[in-house]
Parts: sequence; structure tokens; C-alpha cells
Amino acid sequence: MAGVTVGIDSIFYAIMTPGTDTFDTPAAYGEPKHYAGAIQLTTAPTTNSATLYADNKAVEVATAFGDIPVTLNMTDLPDAVAADLLGSEIDDNGVLVSSAADNAPFVAIGFRALKSNGAYRYVWLFKGKFQPDSTDLSTKTDTPTFQTPTLNATFIPRENDSQWRVRVDADNPGVPPTLITGWFDEVYDGTPIVP
Repeated sequence: MAGVTVGIDSIFYAIMTPGTDTFDTPAAYGEPKHYAGAIQLTTAPTTNSATLYADNKAVEVATAFGDIPVTLNMTDLPDAVAADLLGSEIDDNGVLVSSAADNAPFVAIGFRALKSNGAYRYVWLFKGKFQPDSTDLSTKTDTPTFQTPTLNATFIPRENDSQWRVRVDADNPGVPPTLITGWFDEVYDGTPIVP
């Protein structure tokens, strides 16, 4: 067995450069930034299918790929990360200002998942927008309860190449070591790695 995923860490995000990812312009991204404190990440791609029946039986199935809801639970949401992911602003006094006019940018999210054999699976999700974080706070009792933020995002395939995710297991045969060590240096674009 090649190992089963048992954990997640090393969340990174990179803001997509505005005006890229068009029909004739590939997506470009800024430098990835680390977002510490990963608790849970859930992706749930949406697909819809229809079955064609003829002669009293199913003869064809067509499937359409939709969006990809992503839920990210972290230990905290620092102001700088909120400004980047949600399009909010930090004023001259260091106060995070959230507005109904905030325009969240498209971002890529990268992470790695620990497998039971000690190796890691590395992933980039290419194009998504985050919505304001949900907050659920309770009074402190005699038993502490951690209260952590949850961020929801909707990812979609890129316009230029229809790709929405890449992933690689570090223990797969033939994977260049430099690919793994540089995975979070930039959003993976498929350029061949020079050994």
C-alpha cells in the first residue's frame, strides 16, 4: 500500500495576477505566501450528469463539471491574510476594515497532506475566491473550547486551460526531488524540472 492521507499542513496561497487567465493568456500568480495553522481542508467538486434512455434501457451518460466548493478551517485568520484573501484593507492605524465593496481576488491554494507511510501528497488548487469568514464565539466555561475561523471559497477551472488542480505524491517513482523541494516556491505550471 502506498499510504493513506492522515494529516494536512503547509497551506500556501498565491494571488492570481489580474487580467491573466483569459482565452489567450495563461494564468500568472504572485509569490506564494504561507498561511500557518491548518486544521482541516475540504474540497467537494460539483458534477451533474444526465442519462439518456432508448429502447427501454440506458444508452448514454453525459457529465458536466461545475464549481469546487472549498472549506478551510484554520487556527486563526491574521489581518494580513484576511486582507489578501478577502480584499479587505488595513488602515493607517493597523485596523482591518471590511466593507460590502470588498472584492476578493482569485487565488491559488497549495498544501501538503501527510500519508501513513511518512511521505507527503502535494496539491495546488488553481483558481478560487474566498467569502468572508464565519465566526462562532462562545463564552469561556470550566472546559476550554477552541473557537477557530472557517473560510469558504468557490474554485473553478481556469479559463485558459480548464485545469483546476494538480497533485503529486512525493514517493511516486520518477518524481524529481527538486519538484517536491520547490513545490511552494511558485504555483505549479507544468514546466519541466531540470534535475
